[in-house]
Amino acid sequence: MKVPGIHHVTALAGDPQRNLDFYTGMLGLRLVKLTVNFDDPGTYHLYYGNHEGTPGTIMTFFPWPAASRGSVGAGQVSEVSFAVPHGSTDHWARKLQKVPEADGSLLFADPDGLPLRLEPSAAEAGHAIQRIAGVKLEEKQTPATADLLTTAMGFEAYGNNSFRSLTDLVRLAETSNAKPGRMGAGTVHHVAFRAETEERQLEWQQLLKKRGLHVTEVLDREYFHSIYFREPGGVLFEIATDPPGFAVDELPAELGTHLKLPPWLEPRRAEIEGKLPKLRLPI
Repeated sequence: MKVPGIHHVTALAGDPQRNLDFYTGMLGLRLVKLTVNFDDPGTYHLYYGNHEGTPGTIMTFFPWPAASRGSVGAGQVSEVSFAVPHGSTDHWARKLQKVPEADGSLLFADPDGLPLRLEPSAAEAGHAIQRIAGVKLEEKQTPATADLLTTAMGFEAYGNNSFRSLTDLVRLAETSNAKPGRMGAGTVHHVAFRAETEERQLEWQQLLKKRGLHVTEVLDREYFHSIYFREPGGVLFEIATDPPGFAVDELPAELGTHLKLPPWLEPRRAEIEGKLPKLRLPI
């Protein structure tokens, strides 16, 4: 079996309005779902992606206004890359006020310090971000993670400590002397990979358990089903199903325009809305 690619990346943030303004305003992504952290419903869960909310384009955040800044170290994602069209580098360099690197990519950070990169690797015209291009993992030792990616998850070796799926790249950076990272605003919580169907997800669950990994039971995230496990270096991985998608509880044209709650939280709507900070949504 081969993982088709990344489904989404979830990170932690501070002020939710600042996060919303940056990802929709500066980066031009669409808010495709406005909901809450199902495990902590006093906190938003903001989903950004392309217009349809296609798996592989999704970046999500848990924003806590009082969150302290995290630090990136061993056992963490140290960079998230987005694919942009070839020829758009000058546009993004002016907008972000950054100087392109030798390969034409642009390294920058969001308002909470999360390291991001734009890579000119998409064939489409225009300037818009097309999808997530990959992630970089900081590891004290890389061989066990490399083995998981290649022999279990179907990634192909692509240069030095880089591994390619059908759509994106996972890079491993060996930092044997690095201290463990600390979760907080500006750090990645987990990386989710795609499973085309629920049946395929269950196959992944059994395969990973046979490798001795502790894999959770299937959890209902309303817009996909999820299983979680930690890869050998400590980064939290998820395998999320493509269906049912973000249009399961609102029309495609209205994605991200109303606070959506799962059925088990709907009876608490008034209480939840009363605790959440007010947001000015994109027009």
